Amino acid sequence: MSPVLAGVLQLTALTAALALAYRPLGDYMAAVYSSPKHLRIEKVIYRCIGAHADAEMRWPAYLRGVLAFSAVGVLFLYLLQRVQGGMPLSLGFASISPDQAFNTAASFVANTNWQSYSGEQAMGHVVQTAGLAVQNFVSAATGMAVAIALVRGFARSRTGDLGNFWADLVRGTVRVLVPIAVIGALVLVLCGAIQNFSGIHEVGQFMGGSQQTNGGAVASQEAIKELGTNGGGYFNANSAHPFENPDAFTNLFQVFLILVIPFALTRTFGKLVGNVKQGYAVLATMGVIWLGFTALMMWTEFAHGGPALQAAGAAMEGKETRFGVGGSSIFSVATTLTSTGAVDSFHSSFTAFGGGVQLLGMMLGEIAPGGVGSGLYGMLVMAIIAVFIAGLMVGRTPEYLGKKIGTREIKLAACYILITPTLVLGFTAVSMVLPHALGSMLNTKALGAGSHGFSEVLYAFTSGANNNGSAFAGLNANTPWYNTTIGLAMLLGRFLPMVFVLALAGSLAEQKPVPETAGTLRTEKPLFAGLLVGTILIITGLTYFPALALGPLAEGLS
Repeated sequence: MSPVLAGVLQLTALTAALALAYRPLGDYMAAVYSSPKHLRIEKVIYRCIGAHADAEMRWPAYLRGVLAFSAVGVLFLYLLQRVQGGMPLSLGFASISPDQAFNTAASFVANTNWQSYSGEQAMGHVVQTAGLAVQNFVSAATGMAVAIALVRGFARSRTGDLGNFWADLVRGTVRVLVPIAVIGALVLVLCGAIQNFSGIHEVGQFMGGSQQTNGGAVASQEAIKELGTNGGGYFNANSAHPFENPDAFTNLFQVFLILVIPFALTRTFGKLVGNVKQGYAVLATMGVIWLGFTALMMWTEFAHGGPALQAAGAAMEGKETRFGVGGSSIFSVATTLTSTGAVDSFHSSFTAFGGGVQLLGMMLGEIAPGGVGSGLYGMLVMAIIAVFIAGLMVGRTPEYLGKKIGTREIKLAACYILITPTLVLGFTAVSMVLPHALGSMLNTKALGAGSHGFSEVLYAFTSGANNNGSAFAGLNANTPWYNTTIGLAMLLGRFLPMVFVLALAGSLAEQKPVPETAGTLRTEKPLFAGLLVGTILIITGLTYFPALALGPLAEGLS
């Protein structure tokens, strides 16, 4: 079987699996977030945290809940890392330095999971399980809660109420993430991923000598790392490590975990607003972009121009032979079009244009299908922009799902769109003029290091501000400058957009529904899906094209 055919068959199998899970999972999540009843374990949690789960919240109260919970998470995770050296099961590792502890705490609470350290050489079992793994669950549940709040903004009228953050947080964790993660972890264990609390062992090598390796609760963390679109690996090699990702089946299974909730949330959206066709339109938009990017990535990596690539049959540098180019391309696109950041290959070793595809996927805002929760609310904000553009074309006040898109709504949507590019391009520009920041480029003498080095810095801040977490490597990010600035980019890139999303949700929930007329734009039709795809690509292209031209495009054309 040719590598190209193998990649196409993997993509076909993945699409079929996602299609089978779409309706039941989407309907289940709609039932979870609309149920008036609380499970017994949920009631216990509410009593422990002092939450009144049945109390409705307007958007300022909902936002205060999001920010307060996340601030406590950052503080707890920071302190846990700072005292690691004195805790049991630390594997002899020292406490984490202040700047790196801040960076890691911000990263995992912001659902980014950027890692400027090697997991197997820095983090003990307690930090991994009680700190990082816990945040993998609750940061994902927070994103889902904000998305559901925005959906309620469309579904409700003249109330301003968006539900209860604490109830949404607990339900998303207990009823959605934990059950699926348990099943996912069992599958990974059965396929060879490790799950233990062993210490450090000396392991012999085939060619002589030895190396140290340690165990850990890897399978359980791997499952929620992918399911919650987190991405932080137990080992530095991430999903390229055989303890995390043993074979081609687990590789495809992990991609399935990454994509299944973000895609299924479009069904949840359709059910909650009372029109499943609206969910299908959003799904079609996400699907077109995802399949298009996957096809483009495979083409760039299978093109294999030059004698070395021709001898290998494709661009195999930095890729695992057990996954091949097809599997690595599918995984790479899935992680960079979502806020996952997990990798099964070395992104910096992809072809120049392949690296550009990865960058562009994150620059879109990771909305195809995007992160758990963040992908849906990001796509709905883009839908509002598309409706506004359509309204300008015909001279009509824009409407979406029966709600008028007025001055307030479009300002909030515009602010949402502008935040991330400001962070990415601003921090990148400053880093390119500071000598100590430029000194972190480790390949300055390599061919094309100018454009590739710029791509490394651009990738780092794009990944951080978009809450992705993957890296181009080649850049020593474990410095006070990058730990601090990327940490700030992650926090601001996560929570500032949530401010505008929740304010938008509150504004929509206060409105009275507008009845459909002959002039109403039919947003469930293919025409609108096409308009939405074009809006996303044009806005992103206009914003980031100069930076892409200096980085991957310049390298690819040189």
